[in-house]
Amino acid sequence: MTIDADADRRHMQSALELAAGGTGWVSPNPMVGCVIVQDGEVVGRGYHQRFGGPHAEVHALREAGDCARRSVLYVTLEPCCHTGKTPPCVDAILQARVGRLVVAMRDPNPRVDGGGLSRLESAGIDVTVGVCEAEARRLNEAFIKHITTRRPFVTSKSAITLDGKIATRSGASRWITGAAARAAGHRLRHNNDAILVGVGTVLQDDPQLTTRLPGQRGANPLRIVVDSTLRLAPMAQVADVAQDRRSLIATTDQATDAKARALQERGVEVIRLPACGDGRVNLDALCTVLGERGVASVLVEGGAVLTAALIKQRLVDKMVLFVAPKIIGSDGISVFGPCGVDTMEQVLSLRDLTSRQIGDDVMLEAYPAWAARSLESDRMKESTR
Repeated sequence: MTIDADADRRHMQSALELAAGGTGWVSPNPMVGCVIVQDGEVVGRGYHQRFGGPHAEVHALREAGDCARRSVLYVTLEPCCHTGKTPPCVDAILQARVGRLVVAMRDPNPRVDGGGLSRLESAGIDVTVGVCEAEARRLNEAFIKHITTRRPFVTSKSAITLDGKIATRSGASRWITGAAARAAGHRLRHNNDAILVGVGTVLQDDPQLTTRLPGQRGANPLRIVVDSTLRLAPMAQVADVAQDRRSLIATTDQATDAKARALQERGVEVIRLPACGDGRVNLDALCTVLGERGVASVLVEGGAVLTAALIKQRLVDKMVLFVAPKIIGSDGISVFGPCGVDTMEQVLSLRDLTSRQIGDDVMLEAYPAWAARSLESDRMKESTR
């Protein structure tokens, strides 16, 4: 079978675009897209739409029907070879008698991790791996971290002025950014399993912490409030719990049982975690608990203290900053609290910085140096397998 590298990349890009349709709906599963091509024409498309539902390959094979025979199947992640909530996709591909398989990246899930590719190659299917791999890894960065470490991928998000302020000296912050940037922020909420804030943010703003997307329905993340002594009022909006609006308060043994019961009576889950030396909730322990519960991604919308604490403990995997063309001045509240930096060698360096205009504002995305090194290490391991 003749291989056209340009066509491979073009069809894989289409598969990646399809995969993104599952954002917010499939976690802790990965987002996966599939395109099936017969004689240069696309005959089947599919993506993983819902957690527990059919995988991308199954949707695409159903659409392709008999045209799948001796076709080229493009998929953004190695087909699964184990039975989970659905049968193995490898079986469906073999039954369809596909002629060639093009995969963006191997599945880091220990239950797969090359097993699917091995079965297909053993059956005589021509397999190509690594087409658009960087894009595929970026799409599923949260899944990759969670499945390999059992801890969530943590994204810190802030809306700031040009001089790095998140609020005025009185604490006013509505609104630093424009409507388009705020909508993008709600899209981030939809994309993540949980949203994390400190109790100070709740006391200041009384936010709902729900997803509100213009003209469409979004998934509400699990709302998590870090509150070491349970200062949160039971009538706060974040304590308004329903089937699609869940809340969890992370506290310590400093909180009284009476305060905990008042929140639990409203349907809020309260968990007690170890305290650090300063009496605050141990954030590392919180990440461990969340990962064990299947929370693959966390969006941090906390204030300066919480964000700085996460950075100091190297718990942040990605940073998103919405920068507005506004100035507050030195008496405003800075985006980051004290980080204990004395020399330039100690500063946090960011890698892989990207930017894009959103309305009048600019959205910056970057990875802390330690997270970037971890990602590069994963890529090196993948390339040597």
